Amino acid sequence: MKLALYLPNFRDKVTVKELEDLTALAEDLDFDSVWTLDRIIVPEVSDRGEMQYPFGMIDGFPRGLPVSSRGEFLQGMPLIPWLAAKTSKVRIGMSIIDTPFRSPGVLAAELATIDHLSNGRLNVAVGSGWMPEEFAAASASHIFPKRHKHVRESIEIMQGIWTNDLFEYHGEFADFERSGFGAKPLQKPHPPMFFSGLKDPKRSASRIAKYGMAGWIGIQDSPEDIAKWRSEIQRELEALDTPRSVDDLEIMSMIWFVITDQAMDQTPMGKGTNLLAGSAAQITDMLKRYREAGMTMPLLWPPFQDVPVAKTLDDLKRLKEEIMPKVNAL
Repeated sequence: MKLALYLPNFRDKVTVKELEDLTALAEDLDFDSVWTLDRIIVPEVSDRGEMQYPFGMIDGFPRGLPVSSRGEFLQGMPLIPWLAAKTSKVRIGMSIIDTPFRSPGVLAAELATIDHLSNGRLNVAVGSGWMPEEFAAASASHIFPKRHKHVRESIEIMQGIWTNDLFEYHGEFADFERSGFGAKPLQKPHPPMFFSGLKDPKRSASRIAKYGMAGWIGIQDSPEDIAKWRSEIQRELEALDTPRSVDDLEIMSMIWFVITDQAMDQTPMGKGTNLLAGSAAQITDMLKRYREAGMTMPLLWPPFQDVPVAKTLDDLKRLKEEIMPKVNAL
């Protein structure tokens, strides 16, 4: 099992130095990758729990975000080229890029440049977004009802630009004649792409199969959830008559992580369960269950509040040095 760090750039207060310290440690500990979070806004209605949908459109979550509308969070996209400059080994990306907030052609060209800046270490994870208030702030309200189609067109445009000297596209969200977009990515045929799906395994499997994507990313998934997604994605891959297998994919999930002195209540509470928040023994047991269920890499997500970065730095060291040898033991 590999490890990935989900940087806490989405917090009421976080400093560049804290993100730098976390990133440096992840590289020192030979983590596979470091990811940022894409969040354009926190609407003021979130502070009152009056958003149109709950967090991630996930049943059981509040209609408010865990960060204040007056929070001083940092944007995830500008951090990616910064990560390229700050690291030399670890892979980098944003989980996930909400494509409706970006022009597909511009996104493709900029990501190709970032692949050069990182010497070919870029991961590209895409999804549709879920918050109507955020679509409005990004001048993309008209896309919200068709956001899944926007993801599909964005994938096609990015891959087309990355793999052709000249490329044209005639769709609903982009319509341009044969053009060159500059340097191609260093990685061939293009950077590995990941799809974030939270509700629909059929759509996830269809995207993964049709576009040769490298894996799937979920959020706060239990081992049982991981096993279910794997089986459903495999069934869809077989139905699509593709030679690909779910065993060829990275199966990941963004999961809140903190090591506590005392054991935590592990009672299932849906997506709100303390999956990787607990004692070292609890986390060891849970990671073993994840490995058996087929997760290849957890995206370790420091809590939004009440856990200082200094604590997370210590937890990451303990995880790597004390817990993972037990998890990966045969």
